Amino acid sequence: MKIIGRRVIGWEAVYDIGLAGDHNFLLANGVVAANCFNKSHSTAYGYVTYQTAFLKAHFPVEYMAALLTSTSGDQDKVQRYIATCLSMGIEVLPPDVNRSRIDFTPVGEKILFGLSAVRNVGQGAIEAILTARERGGAFQSLGDFCDRVDSRVLNRRAIEALINCGAMDELHPERNRNQLLADLPLVLEWAQGRAKDRAIGQVNLFDLLGGSTSTEPMGSYDPAPTAPPVPDLPESEKLRQEKELLGFYVSNHPLKDVHRSAAMVAPISLGDLEHASADSTISAIVLITDLKPITTKKGDRMAIAQLEDLTGQAEAVIFPKAYERIHEHLRVDHRLLVWGTVDQRDERLQLVIEDAEPLEEVKLVIVQLPVEKASDIQAQNRLAEVLKQQGGELPKVPVVVKVTDGRHHQYVRLGAQFRVEDADRAYRALSSAGFEAQAKELLRLTP
Repeated sequence: MKIIGRRVIGWEAVYDIGLAGDHNFLLANGVVAANCFNKSHSTAYGYVTYQTAFLKAHFPVEYMAALLTSTSGDQDKVQRYIATCLSMGIEVLPPDVNRSRIDFTPVGEKILFGLSAVRNVGQGAIEAILTARERGGAFQSLGDFCDRVDSRVLNRRAIEALINCGAMDELHPERNRNQLLADLPLVLEWAQGRAKDRAIGQVNLFDLLGGSTSTEPMGSYDPAPTAPPVPDLPESEKLRQEKELLGFYVSNHPLKDVHRSAAMVAPISLGDLEHASADSTISAIVLITDLKPITTKKGDRMAIAQLEDLTGQAEAVIFPKAYERIHEHLRVDHRLLVWGTVDQRDERLQLVIEDAEPLEEVKLVIVQLPVEKASDIQAQNRLAEVLKQQGGELPKVPVVVKVTDGRHHQYVRLGAQFRVEDADRAYRALSSAGFEAQAKELLRLTP
């Protein structure tokens, strides 16, 4: 059907009264009873949905780069989409002074952070970097970078930020970030001296021979000074600097190596917390990024914690009774498996933590069942009976069934009602009952 013309015939009142069920949108007197969501509008939405689905399926790297760029001002969304990239097998790389542009950029099967994401590096500095790169090609060293980029718009603080976030790692693979930071004052002084010489028309012999002001005009000579060797920063400190400057862990994440295994023991990610119903009981694998101890009026101790995983962030509260039991596990940058309930306060969700366990101590029970046995109702009932006997007073160890047909396998996490209190004791009970079982540490599990 196509509209070929229209004309105004007058005004008529309409009433959006939310009628349930099917109706013809007209009252007995001919008055329109509801505003209809017209077909042209829904068709447009459907077409856009098709387009985005097509792009995500056939151009996943370009699509995710564009999505990250479009939401770059929303840290929660960017973190969630970086987690989506990880699940899609797309690696998100730190910024690179030789490859990054202003926004997120697809590079082969990976995505580069844009330079605009780096704190302390302003728009003018980014434009100076891109201009120097377009005019003289890729930067060859820290000295080359400082020599070619206008120091009036790119100060020492900005260069330190680029070093600490990993944007200069590829310039000097043989030098660590701490070494580049130690070299920087010497290199800046050297570059400023060269700039003064150029301003008065004085150049050195190597500039004349190479026809360039690069620090490596002959391809083998770099006059920029270096500091005595210094050890690299600890990995935790490098990650902290990345998080501070980019807002995210990029080159690595404390939970990255367990994100697949985490799905077996933690049924929810923090990015999905907003979809959880209030008062529901959940478990999650998290990193504590901030901790604020509190003393109540009664003198009891409790805490407010900021949590993070690969998908998002959330606030958590640990009340006195739980704090007394788990306070030794509550440390900043500590990885935990937490159990708690979702609490809604002032239209804001938070997690009330009731129990926690260090990730290094988390175990789970794996029961291996052939397909035939997994579909046997008697075997199912016997398994359920053994597990319920192992429930105990504090059942928090998850049980996972590995269903196999000899060539392929599928993991199925059983519900919370089948959790057991002690992994080793449950393993022995299952073995005695004729089931093939294991008590395995989460960090040693390969899904």
